[in-house]
Amino acid sequence: MIGNYYKTAYRNLWRNKSYALLNIAGLAIGIAASILIFIVIRFETSFDNFHDKKENIYRIASYSLNNGNGKEFYSGGVAFPVGPALQSGFPQVKKVARILQREGEPVAINISGVERKKFITSIFYVEPDFFSLFNFKWLSGNAQSVLTAPNSAALSKSTAEKYFGNWQNALGKTIIHRNSQNEIYTINGIIEDVPVNTDFPLEVMASYSTLQHSDMKDNLNDWVSTWSEACTFVELDKNASVSAFNKELIALAKKHKPAEYAKDAYMAQPLSAIHYDERFGNYRHHTFSKGLITALELIGIFLLLMACVNFINLATAQAVHRSKEVGVRKVLGSNRWQLAIQFLSETALLTAFSLIAAIGISYLALPFLNTLLETSMQLNILSANFLIFLLLVFISVTFLSGIYPAIILSGFNPIVALKTKITSKMIGGISLRRALVVLQFSISHILVIGMLIVVSQMNYFKNASLGFDKEAIINLPIPDDSASHAKIEFVKQKLLQHKGIKHVSASFASPSSSGNWSSDFKFDHSDKPTIFSANLKWADADYFKTYDLRLIAGRLFHPSDTVREFVVNETTAKLLGYSNPVAILGKEVNLWDGVIKAPIVGVVKDFNSNSLRSPIGSVIIAPQKNYYGVFGVKINAAEEKNVLAFTEKLWNEHFPDHVYAFSFLDQKIAAFYKQEEQLSQLYKIFAAIGIFISCLGLYGLVSFMAAQRTREVGIRKVLGAMPRHIVYLLSKEFSLLIIIAFLVAAPIAYYAMHQWLQNYSYRTPLSFWIFFIAIAGSMVIAWCTVGYRAIKAALANPVKNLRNE
Repeated sequence: MIGNYYKTAYRNLWRNKSYALLNIAGLAIGIAASILIFIVIRFETSFDNFHDKKENIYRIASYSLNNGNGKEFYSGGVAFPVGPALQSGFPQVKKVARILQREGEPVAINISGVERKKFITSIFYVEPDFFSLFNFKWLSGNAQSVLTAPNSAALSKSTAEKYFGNWQNALGKTIIHRNSQNEIYTINGIIEDVPVNTDFPLEVMASYSTLQHSDMKDNLNDWVSTWSEACTFVELDKNASVSAFNKELIALAKKHKPAEYAKDAYMAQPLSAIHYDERFGNYRHHTFSKGLITALELIGIFLLLMACVNFINLATAQAVHRSKEVGVRKVLGSNRWQLAIQFLSETALLTAFSLIAAIGISYLALPFLNTLLETSMQLNILSANFLIFLLLVFISVTFLSGIYPAIILSGFNPIVALKTKITSKMIGGISLRRALVVLQFSISHILVIGMLIVVSQMNYFKNASLGFDKEAIINLPIPDDSASHAKIEFVKQKLLQHKGIKHVSASFASPSSSGNWSSDFKFDHSDKPTIFSANLKWADADYFKTYDLRLIAGRLFHPSDTVREFVVNETTAKLLGYSNPVAILGKEVNLWDGVIKAPIVGVVKDFNSNSLRSPIGSVIIAPQKNYYGVFGVKINAAEEKNVLAFTEKLWNEHFPDHVYAFSFLDQKIAAFYKQEEQLSQLYKIFAAIGIFISCLGLYGLVSFMAAQRTREVGIRKVLGAMPRHIVYLLSKEFSLLIIIAFLVAAPIAYYAMHQWLQNYSYRTPLSFWIFFIAIAGSMVIAWCTVGYRAIKAALANPVKNLRNE
């Protein structure tokens, strides 16, 4: 019997190929979008969930209320001594592991005593117990033997192969860390490449004890400074109270930090929260917030729902043509239950075909999605989770799409059906299809408006004035060793000899950078530090003209290799209580209890030192040659190719031990908004899918209306109606439906996107034009969709339409 249902269903679908293809297209696109969203969500929620102790692992993080605006400041790092204090004074802590990341570090490989290769990499200083907490597999050696002694190191398998050809050759070899001390590390272990779904991108790992002999040794006992890259992880006893532990962490901060840092505190952050918590960040600098995941889940559900609604519209439009079939089947003895199963079988068959097509579409689209999101997601159709997901989709889509048409079709009166007297009232009326079209276009409008606002915000980011010049500026990293620092002025003058180079400045970082140095300070001989932190910009005197920073009070500091004078921004003056920037001139800034003291001699106009998500904060600029880490080179854009060749040659002449690596400042700033750019691309795709599925539903509605009004159209044409009048007759209603859908969607979209924009201190206005473009675009696309079907009905022969009357 079941086989007969499906055989009959197949024959019916084959006879109505256009109907079947439209349904399969709508369902396949909707299901494919849901599959891809499922893959993204599964990937993003799988980060570091493969560790055996994941439920009991916590990162000790810092937060503070001392940044001057009443908002909390968060960091994923803590002071270096926190780890040993937890190990010795907290019985609920079973293990402690500290890890420090240094990004963009130059590494050299010696082969037979000759330096042959140079690389830029991230180096992690790791305590052995880190590998007791986290399940990263060792191919050779183990953490206790490899990461205990100073200057001992391990490599990931792919890194070892990149450096030495194959990973076995790496064992016993040495690499040189081209830092201020040119440290030599011996490779004593190899780990398997870490999975893509971890926030620990381990490549080069050095023993944490190496820091005791490095230029960072003084920081190891510093309870005041917080390094965001210096993380401490603990394993808590499974019976330990996290809330009680957090109270003890607050007490630990109060015990060891000076009284002026009374608002600083520590907290335990679960491992499962690290990947999503944008406040703290992680080592991949990649966060996929819980809110964004929820939004994707809703979009996936809505697109699937739209595909089901589209199916209902098309199925009920087709019902008029199947009334005689139902009548014949009932006369021959079929009951309503059997007919309902028959029509549900057709739906199931269509859903099965759509699932197959959706999987194919997903396979084709996944590489594009991986490129867009910079991930390595895979579609494993044999995984249990994916099979369960497909089964749930199959059952849900079959039921939601098929139950209403099956009930309606199986309920036809056989006598009426055989007389071809089926009316819209008998199959639920046009009102239901109108409601479904409104629902579809409401969802589409929400997606389109959201897409337009995200794109508008991205354009705002790209075009907003940052308060400094970011165009045609090359950043060249300065090697971190005394020999290289001694050449800074010499190399700077050499660079200025090229006709394509306008200005050159050496500094700790560019005006807007992801790497910042923040510190509080004592102002005007006060005994207490400021309640806010300033962004310290160590830079030479040419910094201001290179980046076009505008002076508004006083003067710029004189050229110097050490701090003798400070220049601050407007916000610093305002936070210190000076509405007139001139009034702050001559006041003393005291850093680190008198290590550096100098007067303020100038105030520059505010500029954005971070991304536009954050408000402008305090900035202090001063020369300090030992801290310089980058050249800012302002070039003539027309000479870009020649300048890059010149700088590479000059670099290799004067810094032969280091890798030549340059970056454009505008591209580095654009990278701040990578997630927003990815989001805008996703919204474009989802909005296009939503419009496509909605238009299929609209086509179904117009088809239904044309079928129901065939005789009316014939009579109107006999009485002299022109084709344009018929097109207007069939098309006017959908325009009203789209407007109703817009009125439903606009306030929802406005509220949702207004809330999203609150994440940014600088944001695009919610302009009337965004909503106008959404409704106008939908109307144009919809008119194009129904135009063919309406014109076909208008041009039909009226005699043919009326012959059965």
